[in-house]
Amino acid sequence: MDYDVIIVGAGSMGMAAGYYLAKEGKNVLMLDAFTPPHEEGSHHGDTRIIRFAYGEGASYVPFVKRAGELWQELESLANESLFLQTGVVNIGEPTCAFIQNVKASAVLYDLALEHYSADEAMNKWPGLSLPKNLVACFEPTAGVLRVEACIQAYKKLALEAGASLRTNEKVLAIQAGEIVQVQTVHNSYKAKQLIVTAGAWATELLQTVDVSIPVTPTRKTFAWFEADEQLYRDEIFPAYCFEFADSTYYGFPSIDGSGLKLGRHDGGDVVNPNDPLRPFDASDAVDLQNFIEQFMPQHGALKYGKTCKYSMTPDEDFIIDFLPEHQNIVIAAGFSGHGFKFSSAVGEALADLIVEGKSKQDLSTFKLSRF
Repeated sequence: MDYDVIIVGAGSMGMAAGYYLAKEGKNVLMLDAFTPPHEEGSHHGDTRIIRFAYGEGASYVPFVKRAGELWQELESLANESLFLQTGVVNIGEPTCAFIQNVKASAVLYDLALEHYSADEAMNKWPGLSLPKNLVACFEPTAGVLRVEACIQAYKKLALEAGASLRTNEKVLAIQAGEIVQVQTVHNSYKAKQLIVTAGAWATELLQTVDVSIPVTPTRKTFAWFEADEQLYRDEIFPAYCFEFADSTYYGFPSIDGSGLKLGRHDGGDVVNPNDPLRPFDASDAVDLQNFIEQFMPQHGALKYGKTCKYSMTPDEDFIIDFLPEHQNIVIAAGFSGHGFKFSSAVGEALADLIVEGKSKQDLSTFKLSRF
């Protein structure tokens, strides 16, 4: 059977694209090497932050605002809670670029943003301990997405709309042409158009059509700590981002009694996505414990840690584009550890590229040609 569109990688972006394309009447096949949601991509670990006053640059704001609208729409269609409005506090020195971008994007797009000195922030959130040189920018309308539930919701809607899903079927090669052929471990499939949203595997997969993209799979770690619910539960403590000159940390309040969640955004080890990730170990724990003891000293013991993969581009901006020599193949890759919040809008944009040849969103920042 031939398809209108094949999607390689049915994670956060691919599953959303599958839904929006099937809703448009396209005959869609989604392929995944595992069974989404799963722990092999960048979408596990229960939660992701969604923030709108964007420290990575104001150009992202319209895209993430659209994502927020689509998450609300998905909540309504799925009839379940996917977004928790905990607010997000961004903390750093007032001169740091991230904090400056947060403030600038809030002004430019009229976003709610509250400003606090270190003392004011500690008074508002007694679970924090901040040196006086730091400031806090609090975005009350931001919050937390329940990642596995989001993917399950898009999965259900995509299948109900008529999309097909083949799981545990790793794609080995792509053959470009007027009709694209996709070879998996089990079968060969054909389609008029192809979307590649294969996460850490995108680089090696595109090499089979002689396309090189600068996306580097990177091992990252995060952990949960016991928490005093009177200080750190999600009704009173926000999700958070700490930006320093040499490091970036992020985390979440205690949701459903899970404890404080903490991860480090920068750094990490380059990995081969086909090799098992080294499990979270004592050396990973030390860095996170040092951070939390300094800034949230009323936490409890380390509960457990996990690992995940980021797919990093050199500039940490995304890649969303047609392949230069193959205008019936679209690539979405290199989301660099801050992509999940956008995945609803990325899915819609990918569907637009396939159906209309262009997106309603400005995707110029994400062109492959910048490399």
